[in-house]
Order: sequence, then C-alpha cells, then structure tokens
Amino acid sequence: MTGSDGHAAEVAPENTLDRKLGLGGAISASMLTMIGVGPFITIPLLLASMHGPQAMLGWILGAIVAMCDGLVWAELGAAMPESGGPYRYLLEAYGPRGLGRLMSFLFLWQMVALGPLILASGAVGFSQYVSYLWPAMSGFQGKLLAMLSCGVACALIYRRIQSIGRLSIVIWLIVMSAVLWIIVDGLWHMQVNPIANVPAGAFDMTRGFWTGLGGATLYAMYDYGGYNTPCLLGGEVVKPAKIIPRAILISIVAVAAIYLVMNFTIISVVPWQDAMRSKYIASDFVAKLHGPRAAGFMTVLILITAFASIFAGMLGTSRVPYAAAADGRFFSIFARLHPTGHFPSFAVLFFGITSGLACLIDLDALIQTEVVIQTMIQSLGLVVAVTMLRRTRPDIDRPFRQWLYPLPSVIAFAGWSYIIVTSGTGYILSGFALLGVGIGAYLWRAKQRAEWPWEAANTSAAGAI
Repeated sequence: MTGSDGHAAEVAPENTLDRKLGLGGAISASMLTMIGVGPFITIPLLLASMHGPQAMLGWILGAIVAMCDGLVWAELGAAMPESGGPYRYLLEAYGPRGLGRLMSFLFLWQMVALGPLILASGAVGFSQYVSYLWPAMSGFQGKLLAMLSCGVACALIYRRIQSIGRLSIVIWLIVMSAVLWIIVDGLWHMQVNPIANVPAGAFDMTRGFWTGLGGATLYAMYDYGGYNTPCLLGGEVVKPAKIIPRAILISIVAVAAIYLVMNFTIISVVPWQDAMRSKYIASDFVAKLHGPRAAGFMTVLILITAFASIFAGMLGTSRVPYAAAADGRFFSIFARLHPTGHFPSFAVLFFGITSGLACLIDLDALIQTEVVIQTMIQSLGLVVAVTMLRRTRPDIDRPFRQWLYPLPSVIAFAGWSYIIVTSGTGYILSGFALLGVGIGAYLWRAKQRAEWPWEAANTSAAGAI
C-alpha cells in the first residue's frame, strides 16, 4: 500500500473495511450522534448560563457555527473518503512527512483521551433520566448503570457494518418519535408569554452577556456535535464523494430545525424559571401536559435516544485509531480487524471499556472538558486545513467545494475561538496540559522511530559523515 507521500505505508492491513453504508444509514448515524440525550439535559444548563430565555441565542449561534464547520468537514470528507477522517485530513494538510505527523498524532491523542468522555457524557445522561423512573436509585447505582450502558453499546457494535446500518435506522425512527412528540405537543399547547418573559437588562451588551452567550453556545455545540460522523466512517460509505457531504449538511439542517422548535416549545409550556432547575426537562414537560404516566413513557423514549447516541458515537470513534494504526502511525494493536466481521475489534473494545470508566466523572465536567479541549486541538486545526490543502495540494480531487469559501471557514474559526475564550480558565489550562503532554509523547515516539523532526537531523548527520 502506498502512502499519501509516495512512500510505502508502514503497515498494510490484511483486510479492508466493507463499503456498505448508504445515504440513509449515514444520515441516521449522524443524527443519532447529534440527537442523543444532550438537548434533554443541557436545556437547563443553557438557560442557567444566561438566566433567561435569551439563552436560546446560543442555539442559533451554535447552528451557524455548526453549518460553517460542517462545510469544512464536507469538503475534506469528499476529497479524502477513507475511515480515519481528521487524522488523514491533518496529515495531508500539514505535510505527511513533516508537521502533519505531529498534528495527526495530536488528533489521535485527544481522540483517545476525549472519546471516552464524549461517550460517557451520554451514558451519565442516560442514567440521570433513569432516576426519573427510579427515584430511589443511589449515586453509586447510577454510575454502575451508566457503565453498563457503555458495555451494552460495545456489544452491539461488535459486528458487521451492514447490520449496524440497519439497526441505526430502526433506532433513528424511535428517536424521531420522541422528538416529534415534543414538537407537535409543544406547538399545540404553545404560549408566547413565557418565552417573552425576559429579565430586565437581558440584552445589555455587558461582559456577563457575552460570557453567558459563550457558555450557552458551548452547550449548543455539544448538542450539535456528531455531524462529522460520516467522515469517521468514510471507508465504509458507498459513493462517499456524494453521500458524505449530503449526509453532513442534511443532518445539520434537520437537527438545527428540530432543536430550535423543540426548545422554544418546551419553555413556552414550562416557564424558564422552572426549566432552569429541572433535571428531567422533557419528562417534566410531558407531565405538565398529560400527567405522570405519559411522562414515564416519554422518559423511556429518551432513554432509547440516549443509548442510541452512545451506540452511534462509539461506532464512529472506534474507526479513527484503526485507520491510523493501519497506516503504521499509531499503536499497531488498534489495526486489528475481526477475522470474519471485518470491523476494528480492538478499537471497539478499547472505547467500550474506557468510556465505562469515564462514567465516574460528573456530567458537567465531562461536557465542558470535552468541548473546550476538542476545540483547541482538533476543530481549529481542521478549519485551517481546508485552506492549506487548497494551496499545497491542488492535485487532490475535490468533488465538493465549500460554499462561499473562505467565509464559512472564517466564521467557524471565530466561533470556535469565542467558545474557548469564554470558557473557564481551568478547562483552557487542561487543554494546554493535554496538548503539552501529547507533543512530548509524539517527540519521544518519533525519536524512537527516527521520524520528523528527528528524521531531518539524522539525514543531515548521515550526509556530514
């Protein structure tokens, strides 16, 4: 197998992934990752960030950033439609024999570190909603339940991709049933007064307003996260040059519309003062309209939704270290394929186990840490990658080109930077710490393998002799 730099890849896998995932499966996998338990647990957090319904601006700003960033992913995914997604994009954009090695390694580093946190946040949210049906559940029992949900998702994903594609569509129908119930019921009982009941000075352009809006946007981006799932599954998508961009953009538009309508209808029925303190906002919404029995049924649907997000997220995340290991750029054990199922067996098990352990961390810390650090290490670098690839690799075929380039890239970069600046200092420092350790780990590994930047030094020394 020949690498992107014209040299033979260090490891050539004996098997390849099967391209069996069509447009329906790609969209459903993407939307399942996006519409997990997130909006049902972050609405109170989002409202609290600005202390009023004006926090809904965070959903709108988040939708703009997500669409612009989605155009970045769409161009990259169509141009390089292989499993691994960001790992391959960064490697090509920053130079496969130079800085690209470091950038791609850092992405893998944060993926292995943060992937379990992303999955665990859905599992902890799942457990939180179970407590609505089981009020006597202790905190310890809740943690065990969250860990169990990760284990079950791992078992379901441990199989061929075509069966997963069919299963994801079935779960998607269940998810949409819950969402449509809230939207239709909310529109039927919608009242304008609760939404218009904005606190005095809510829109004063103070530092508190901008900090609060940044926090609201952070939660919104956590909920929008997952539109890049088709890129992570690129090696298993049929006709990827067409399907990947379509799946990304359709998912973003559909989910943004769903979130905006759903959230406005919820706070039109449940006053924002009560919604801000709710732990089970969707269940409280239905209980107020139809009583506890209907609320219990809604809770069951949300639990299915929450589990679906763990399922879809683990599916996409497990493919990234596999692709890197298959190229000889990550630990070789991640390149293991199941002998008959042709799926990355070790990677699936790794994320299943580590996400279970991450369930011991509190939910809010999981969300904030994941968004801030992922933005610092991955999102900003990928936005720049589009421009770098256009300038340094004009030979790459681009079946899809970013609309109104470079405006979407500029907006996405500004949006991600705004989220970082308005987040807590502790999370920013954690991001720099993980980045620093990752750079050190790369330099150590590169020296052992005589790769960049040590490769240049060794070549010069050899020439001098």
